[in-house]
Amino acid sequence: MPRYLIPRGIIAGPAAERAVAAGVALPLAGGPLAFSMVEATERAPGEGGARRPLDLQAARAFAPELLDSIAAPRVPWAGFDLRRPLIMGVLNVTPDSFSDGGDFADAMAAIAQGKALLAAGADIVDVGGESTRPGAAPVSPDDEAARVLPVVRALSEAGAAVSIDTRHAAVMARAVAAGARIINDVTALTGDAESPRVAAQSGADLVLMHMLGEPQTMQRDPRYADVTCDLVDYFKERLATLAELGVSRARIAIDPGIGFGKTVEHNVQLLDELAAFHVFGCPLLLGASRKSFIGRLSRGEAPKQRLAGSLAAHQMGWDRGAQIVRVHDVAEAHQARAIWAAR
Repeated sequence: MPRYLIPRGIIAGPAAERAVAAGVALPLAGGPLAFSMVEATERAPGEGGARRPLDLQAARAFAPELLDSIAAPRVPWAGFDLRRPLIMGVLNVTPDSFSDGGDFADAMAAIAQGKALLAAGADIVDVGGESTRPGAAPVSPDDEAARVLPVVRALSEAGAAVSIDTRHAAVMARAVAAGARIINDVTALTGDAESPRVAAQSGADLVLMHMLGEPQTMQRDPRYADVTCDLVDYFKERLATLAELGVSRARIAIDPGIGFGKTVEHNVQLLDELAAFHVFGCPLLLGASRKSFIGRLSRGEAPKQRLAGSLAAHQMGWDRGAQIVRVHDVAEAHQARAIWAAR
């Protein structure tokens, strides 16, 4: 049966260095954190599985390949050294995104906002022209392209590392031609039959996100046997499919898709067990900024009043080795990262 490891006992700073040197911990994804134990499980696909704690010696006997993958250093991705967490700034060129719909629907306003995100500390600007909030209506590729291409081109010409947030193959191709370095697809290249081929041939680096169903239906009673293990199985399949097209894992980052077909409980479990996704040797992206689960766990705050909860979620991600956080509030995330990294 398939086996799964969730790194635990994660430590940081000089303590992590000492623990690795003493042989009582392993580096987490080759970064500044280390882990000293795991939770292990095995299960038939689609079934639940009981967790049990293992020290590293027992973990190596249980699943040596998984342990080595979790600990291995990450190669640069999209031209970035992943030893420092990256900040991906959100730029929605849409009238209806859940948090900032309409704020930057005009191309000139969007370009100015993209440059402001860079000045505030964004490493990547993620440009999207179609809302994928729960219940959102689809947008035609032509309309989406008309929204995003002037923005992608202007920011790329200004020297920005631009990501195109799209699930349409035609938009992917045109955006990469306009200068986008990264394709960020909420459907993990399943939403358009041409997407895998286009993405493979584009040469761009990729973000594969998990979403259960479609935006219109994804929040209607989402269910999993075990959300973390189910998503590990999902990404294993997607990576195998793309490997057949010649796409190296070195080009791929994975995003568990917080809020996309998940209940509050699913989101909390994924945040807690985020380090499990290091098993693929790919960069790990966390997109929790302003998501509705923050308000539901708190006092029902509106999206723009969820900054503190977003920063707390980002820190949970960094504490589990997330190499990229996708955020609306770049300056605040930049400051939080500086304090987190000072240990």
